[in-house]
Amino acid sequence: MSVAPHLQLPPTDRILSSRTGWTRAHWEATADRMLDALVPYATPGFAQYRLPGRGSWSGVVSDGLEGFARSFLLAACRIAGAGGAVDPALTERYAAGLAAGTDPASGEAWPRLTDCSQQMVEAASVAVALHETRPWIWDRLDARVQERVVDWFSGFVGGRTWDNNWRLFQVVSEQFLASVGAPYIRADIEGGLDRIEDWYVGDGWYTDGDGRNFDYYIGWAMHLYPLLWARIAGPDGDGGRAAVYRQRLSRFLEDYPHFFGADGAPVHQGRSLAYRFAALAPVWMGALADCTPLAPGLTRRLASGTLRHFAERGVPDERGLLTLGWYDTFLPSTQPYSGPASPYWASKGFLGLLLPAGHPVWTVRELPLPVEESDTCTALPAPGWLLHGTRHDGIVRLVNHGSDHNPPAPSPADLDAGADPDLGAGEDDPHYAKLAYSTATAPESAPHALARTVDGHLALIAPDGTPSRRRRIHPLRCEDRVAASWSAARLPGDERAYRIETTSVLHGPWEIRVHRVEAPEGAVVREGGHAVADARSPFASSGPDWALARTAEGLTSAVVALYGWDGGVEGGAVARDVESNAYGPHSAVPYLRSAPRPGGSSVHVSLVVLSRDRIHPEVLRTAVRVRVEGEAVTLTFLDGRTVEV
Repeated sequence: MSVAPHLQLPPTDRILSSRTGWTRAHWEATADRMLDALVPYATPGFAQYRLPGRGSWSGVVSDGLEGFARSFLLAACRIAGAGGAVDPALTERYAAGLAAGTDPASGEAWPRLTDCSQQMVEAASVAVALHETRPWIWDRLDARVQERVVDWFSGFVGGRTWDNNWRLFQVVSEQFLASVGAPYIRADIEGGLDRIEDWYVGDGWYTDGDGRNFDYYIGWAMHLYPLLWARIAGPDGDGGRAAVYRQRLSRFLEDYPHFFGADGAPVHQGRSLAYRFAALAPVWMGALADCTPLAPGLTRRLASGTLRHFAERGVPDERGLLTLGWYDTFLPSTQPYSGPASPYWASKGFLGLLLPAGHPVWTVRELPLPVEESDTCTALPAPGWLLHGTRHDGIVRLVNHGSDHNPPAPSPADLDAGADPDLGAGEDDPHYAKLAYSTATAPESAPHALARTVDGHLALIAPDGTPSRRRRIHPLRCEDRVAASWSAARLPGDERAYRIETTSVLHGPWEIRVHRVEAPEGAVVREGGHAVADARSPFASSGPDWALARTAEGLTSAVVALYGWDGGVEGGAVARDVESNAYGPHSAVPYLRSAPRPGGSSVHVSLVVLSRDRIHPEVLRTAVRVRVEGEAVTLTFLDGRTVEV
């Protein structure tokens, strides 16, 4: 694909960057285009950027502040990275915006910081940007403007935030107050940093707040802000904490390149995906904090590959703007708190510009991503994930047995005593509840598609057609090429919670799912594969024990029955939809459907494939031999490998 011409990028450099062609100059040009494109949407004093698009639940003024704060972070990377040698209009715009935004008489004043207000999120970006650009903006502000900025930030002092990554917004903002000699409360900072210790689960992984909340917020928030705080506090003011944060980030980054496909796409999982290349924030922070285990050439290849991936697909758009979506505007992948300027948290993906031009990440030759060198398989026990990538098609797939974005589950003792396993759980979120995600697909997420919940899901289907949901996930195992979990399935009019236990076994590009299913009499079991989407309607084909969907570009999703499906009433089939997928307006999901069950416990084994290969489902049925003896299932592959579940 070719990068959109409206970006006006310099020529590619295939000697320094043999895989992407991109250099620091491409990053600077992209940042400049994005910043210039915002100017027509600025209020007269530049305190707000009121962008087109759906407003958030916080209102137009808060959305305007969001446009200023998040783009200020991008401007700060550009200004500080160039040592101030940028178009003076850029620094002048943001200095003017600070003056107008903190002036109650300007007509553009920002909302005051109040407990748990959206302004707290934006204040953290302003604090970081002010620190990084101190010689060029803060130090040159009129003393009265500095006082007003401090007064605005003072709303954080002694304030209350939401008990998740928001604790870190207070940490960095009050540390900025401390750095300019303004009043602050040390206990606010220490309390926020102490709180994240409760959420560290090992191997470089945090959960974002209580529960099993694993997604890109771990990189662009939980790892990022503690080290941004350390940059403000300085080596003499971090109390030794920064060394711990660097060690954790280093461990996290050991596995992180495995989340990116050969085309630069990140795995499409979790909320706030409109932030897009903010997923690069921990990669750049590892280099900034001098704690990355990644070679400089791999750091740049990963980062440039991802930024170029989006540029090739129209991000930013022809206006130079980031929209609410993944490639195009796609509101089902957003949240109610997302406003038209929310995507500019993507500014975090430009932190690498803070590194000097002579830094090795900008001067050494690119190195290949893991998936470009070999087939890969990575077990991540902390979030309960398996990652597997295939070199020949560059796809990375994520198998999910641990992240559900729900409050903590009842204790094992409570469950043994008969507590409801879904007690306190919310609705299932398609960006967390699926069994599998990838760098080439997105879940079906439009409201009209959620009622069916076909893709990436093992469901019980009630007689009235209602599918069960996968709300809270209870991890059981995650090691080598095997992961397992269970969840409770519920059907309308039935108070019982039926247990569905699933084990995923990886073999090359294949995922074999072994399900032990409890079901009432008359229920149907349904298994869905990956949803594929395109500008044109995907090809679909099915048989009595398989189903397949393929895009015009050859991306194929298939499911094949290996055991326990009984030929089914429908057997294999393909569900189609429109405007329900972030990857394209036409989508299709292959699935299997059993005959109505007699009730009780049953075992179902299926093979799930996502590949750019030509797939022959009838042949794949012979690729795995399944033997079931009571509670034991043995899988034997053609190469002789045997796995017992």
